[in-house]
Amino acid sequence: MLALGGAAGAVVALGGAGTVAGAADRTAGGPGTLDAVKAAATASDACMALTTEQIEGPYYIDYELFRKNVVEDRTGIPLLLVLRAVDGATCEPLRNSAVEIWHCDASGVYSGYTQVGNGGGGGTPPGPPPSGTPTAPPDGPGGPGGGGGGGGHATPTDDLTWLRGIQMTDRQGFVTFRTVFPGWYTGRAVHIHTKVHTGGSRGSDGYTGGRTCHTGQFYFSEDAVRATADVAPYSANSVTRVTLDQDSIYPGTGAAGGLLELVYDRRHIERGVIGHLTMAVDPDAVNDGDGAPGGPAPTASPSPSA
Repeated sequence: MLALGGAAGAVVALGGAGTVAGAADRTAGGPGTLDAVKAAATASDACMALTTEQIEGPYYIDYELFRKNVVEDRTGIPLLLVLRAVDGATCEPLRNSAVEIWHCDASGVYSGYTQVGNGGGGGTPPGPPPSGTPTAPPDGPGGPGGGGGGGGHATPTDDLTWLRGIQMTDRQGFVTFRTVFPGWYTGRAVHIHTKVHTGGSRGSDGYTGGRTCHTGQFYFSEDAVRATADVAPYSANSVTRVTLDQDSIYPGTGAAGGLLELVYDRRHIERGVIGHLTMAVDPDAVNDGDGAPGGPAPTASPSPSA
């Protein structure tokens, strides 16, 4: 793990792809940091507890956009997300499985739901801060999607696709995504949603067959989130932020609950962040994130892969 210290410089293993995506490659740690992250993730052969299942939330759309760079036109602190999926019983990597992510932008808004705003009741984000105390977080019962164990499913308001993507795992169970550090919205701590799909395959029509074996969320340390607050465009978000300890969904169990390991220059977080985590899952389970394992997950018509 000493290889991950001394954050400064550039990760060059992936090369650049656009202004924000290229900056994500230059995030903290110096040349070879990405390799060091992966080496640390594969160094231990000890099995771990299953990663906690969490609700899907109301903003999932089954677009199946196969891509590493999910940024599109969003601005924010570059984030290189390095994820590994392993079998929780054997600790063997889950090869040729699909890992999916989606999250809000720096203003707290999800693509597909821009008319919902950032939890303040609509309008263009960041908008005026909400008054009073929210009765429930947007990702929980009573949120925009209505009732239900998974917070219901909100009807999309547009066909935008930024900060959504899916990747097939490599031989060691890894995927990487170039994205931006998420912002925050009413009622929730900063987070990223994820699903792991096993038993299927990627074809011309997207990912077919198999099952969703894991639905979870990733979280960020308070130190890192506080560091973003003075950096544009996060500094324009006037919504009162929920801390990790205050969040009603984060289970408070560290990595098993989705807390990412972060590598960044603590004096200059704007240079970029690497977030990494190993997910231990049951590849034969069905966990669609509706609050009850094996239940149905709402979907929308898939868009062409990008």
